Amino acid sequence: MSNALTSRAAPLRMRPRALVTPDPLQPREAPEGTEAVIVGGGIAGVSAAVVLAERGVAVTLLEAADHLGGRLGAWPERLPDGSEQIIEHGFHAFFRHYYTWRAILRRADPDLSFLAPVKSYPVISADWPAEDLSGLPAAPPLNLLALALRSKSLTRRELMTADADTGRALLAYDRATTYAEFDDVDAATFLDGFGMTERSRTMLFEAFARSFFCNQGQLSAAELVAMFHYYFLGNPEGIGFDVPDTDYATAIWDPLRRHLERHGAGVRLGRRVSSLEPQGVGWRLSTDGDVIDTRNLILALDPGALTSLVGASAATAQAAPLLAQRCENLTVAPPFAVSRIWFDRDVAPDRAPFSAVSGQPTLDSIAVYSRLEAPSIDWARATGGSIVELHSYSCRLPDAASAAAALRSELAVLWPETVGATILHTHDRLEATAPAFPPGSAGTRPGVRTDARGLRLAGDYIDTRYLSGLMERSAMSGVLAANDVLAELGVAAEPILGVPQRGLLAGLPHIGGRSSRAAR
Repeated sequence: MSNALTSRAAPLRMRPRALVTPDPLQPREAPEGTEAVIVGGGIAGVSAAVVLAERGVAVTLLEAADHLGGRLGAWPERLPDGSEQIIEHGFHAFFRHYYTWRAILRRADPDLSFLAPVKSYPVISADWPAEDLSGLPAAPPLNLLALALRSKSLTRRELMTADADTGRALLAYDRATTYAEFDDVDAATFLDGFGMTERSRTMLFEAFARSFFCNQGQLSAAELVAMFHYYFLGNPEGIGFDVPDTDYATAIWDPLRRHLERHGAGVRLGRRVSSLEPQGVGWRLSTDGDVIDTRNLILALDPGALTSLVGASAATAQAAPLLAQRCENLTVAPPFAVSRIWFDRDVAPDRAPFSAVSGQPTLDSIAVYSRLEAPSIDWARATGGSIVELHSYSCRLPDAASAAAALRSELAVLWPETVGATILHTHDRLEATAPAFPPGSAGTRPGVRTDARGLRLAGDYIDTRYLSGLMERSAMSGVLAANDVLAELGVAAEPILGVPQRGLLAGLPHIGGRSSRAAR
């Protein structure tokens, strides 16, 4: 379903907004000789590189890994049968209100023809019937009403006795008010205010909260409210999402790299930046025995890597003391675990291509790649097997092997047909590169512009001022960083579209009931 159709069905207040509009009187092309270095080849770094390269900036993109993509990266792996598969860090949902990220993806495919809708995505549990979030009306608040009416978990009694102010807080998102009131509260305490049964809370909120790489007790309630507005209550496109019909390298990163190179950008893989320091009016970077000087530097690194890089240079900390302080405040989320399994047989035919999981200690989602993307479908058709990916968004286990064993054990409880299947190959990962948004952290994270001239930041933990999440926050921060470079040059900004920045009830008085603040 197109953005135009779904957006048109939404109330006027809930339709997309132009967050950044270019000045038509400003030139689009950067002055000749302008250059920039971008460190980090994930969504944020590539988004910044695309915008700057298209405007005539001589871009150098440095990526430590041997492939682009960051947490959306993809690389080849040889299977025991001799065939080669492209595998990724983990399943990602391409929501239809990811306007900035989709605009970047259109450089790879103008029609986004590689994206296909996921028609059914249940929340499953070993204890209770599944909740299906697909097929809801696109426009809020009709989607909330439809979910409440058809939910197998919510009872009429719960709806009638739910705390009014807690519910209002979800519908009244406002950046200043929401963070002032709820940032010092954890999401678990906030949700306690609803008075829901364990079943309703587990099936309707747990999977959503954990998808931001944090457990409820370690996530700011303000961030939960913001993300609930962004993905559900303030999203005019609906909660439906798409996924690539082939691997990420083929669909996204190879075409975007070619696009960058056609615009004169240099993409250098396997180039880890070990230190940076101020150099005249710019910056000097050391990378694996090489030194690069630049006037315009964008650091698009994960939060841990950024903190390490800034901390490794006393001169940088001295030149940008506020940046150094805010890097010290950054929190890396617990590790996420991914286990991709090649089985010798298919899973049950009624299994959805993607399922969110609630109530398990480790397993948070199941993706059947052999029902999602062409290379995996082809392998399954040729072998009679299946390819299943298990994901833990916030894993407490110490290593990839123990995490993978727990994930498979929990899969067997939910999908017993996998117990007798033979595992032909596995790829297991445990990685801590995602940001955390703990209580009390609002206002402490760095923004795109730093206190050192010529140094900008991008990533999904950056305070962008505009509401977005996950992949879209990465892309938006990258474009905002590129726009900051263009603004210094007097060049028109790249436009940015976003969801409404306030909820349906924002600015209205409280509607009564027991305040959720009493639960603090």
